[in-house]
Amino acid sequence: MKKFNTIKTVSLLGLLIGALVFVSCKRDNNSTGYAYFPDMAYSNAYETYSPNPNFVDGKTMQPPVPGTVPRELIPYQFTKSFEEQQRAGRQLVNPFQPTADILARGKEQYTIFCMDCHGASGKGDGHLITSKLFTAQPISLVSEFVQVKPDGELFHVITLGSLSTLMGAHGSQIKPEDRWAIVTYVKNSLGK
Repeated sequence: MKKFNTIKTVSLLGLLIGALVFVSCKRDNNSTGYAYFPDMAYSNAYETYSPNPNFVDGKTMQPPVPGTVPRELIPYQFTKSFEEQQRAGRQLVNPFQPTADILARGKEQYTIFCMDCHGASGKGDGHLITSKLFTAQPISLVSEFVQVKPDGELFHVITLGSLSTLMGAHGSQIKPEDRWAIVTYVKNSLGK
């Protein structure tokens, strides 16, 4: 009799465990099931621009840690001075050859970023000058003064701006490969 009760108990216990497993595994696509540790499943996330009491400045979106550099960005190693501009001319090498694709890309970027001041022909007669919206005459990019400069110097001037003219820095607006494409276009198509 005792053996029968043990078998009956084990069978009943197995049936209850099987039913529990069967019921606990039932889910539909609208329910995630039971959350045993809800603090892990439902985080208290903050929206990007919302206030956040966890930080001293009260902002959720924090600036990057000082000195950090994004993986795809190599910091520009030159400063804005005549000596550094000449050093850039000696050390920086244009990675592009004047192929049809690079010249087309350079022309496209030139049209977007340079043509308003320097003009379609590069003679410093862009719309901002001819319409008198900007009074300082930009340098002619087809002049011998510009055409004999090393590619690295032109890249430097596009990146940090010019000390001798009013041209501002465009390094934050134009990707490095597009700056090189503009230099290639100015030296090989615009100046010819």
